[in-house]
Amino acid sequence: MSDLLVKPAGTTGKVHDITPESAGWGYVGFGLYRLKAGETASEATGDREVILVLVEGKAEISGAGRAFGELGERMNVFERLPPHAVYIPNGAEWQVRATTDCTLAVCTAPGRGDHEAQVIGPAGINLEERGRGANTRFIHNIAMEGRDVADSLLVTEVYTPQGNWSSYPPHRHDEDDFPNMTYLEETYYHRLNPAQGFGFQRVFTEDGELDETMAVSDHDVVLVPKGHHPCGAPYGYEMYYLNVMAGPLRKWRFANHPDHDWIFQRDAKAG
Repeated sequence: MSDLLVKPAGTTGKVHDITPESAGWGYVGFGLYRLKAGETASEATGDREVILVLVEGKAEISGAGRAFGELGERMNVFERLPPHAVYIPNGAEWQVRATTDCTLAVCTAPGRGDHEAQVIGPAGINLEERGRGANTRFIHNIAMEGRDVADSLLVTEVYTPQGNWSSYPPHRHDEDDFPNMTYLEETYYHRLNPAQGFGFQRVFTEDGELDETMAVSDHDVVLVPKGHHPCGAPYGYEMYYLNVMAGPLRKWRFANHPDHDWIFQRDAKAG
C-alpha cells in the first residue's frame, strides 16, 4: 500500500492521528474522531491552531475558556449543508461531548495567536459550484484565504458527483514562489456515498519522481506532500473530501500541469 494512503485505525474513537512527524513534513496535521452519543474528546493545542469541523452529527464544544454550546446540523455529510466549525488558537485546550453520533475532524497547523476562539461556520459558508461538465463539483470554503479566520490553516470541503473529476485539471502547489505559487502541504479526507464505494486519487510530479495512484475507501486519508493530485468518482458513487492545507504563507496559489492546462483555458474561455 502507498505511504500516501492512510487507512482509519478502526471505526470508533480517534481513527486518524496524522501529525507533521508521521507525515514527514512541516505544517499540516489531521485527526478524526468517530464518537457515539455521550462520548467525549479533548486535546491541548500546544503551538498549533485548530479548526474543528463537525463533518456530521451534533456535539457540545468548548475551548480556550469559551463554551459554544451544542453545534451541528447535518446528520449525514452528503446532505451538503454548510458545516458547523470552531476555531481554537494555539496555547489553549478544547473539549467536545457528542450529543448524537458524530464525526469530528481536527485540522491543525502552526499558530501565532493572531485569532481568538470562535465559531466560524455555518454562517459565512455557502455551497459554490465550480467547473464544467464532468469536472463540476461543489465547494464549501470553510477557511480559505478569503475568510480571515486562521493564522495558517486553509480548510475546504468538496462534493464530487458520481462520474466526475475533481482537483482537476491536475495542479500543484509545492514551491514557495509567491505570487506565482505557494508551498502548501495537503490532506484529503475521503467519504463515499454509498459508503461501500471507492474513488481514485493520483499524486504525481512532472519529473516522474513521485507517481502514486490510489483507490480510496470511505474514511481514508491521502497525503499530498508535493505534485499534482486529481481525484475521480466512479459512476454510482458520490465523493466527498475535506482538504486541510498549510505552509509558510496562508495563500492558495497553484499551477496546472502544463500538459493539461488547455482544459482549464478552454473552460475559462467558455465562461
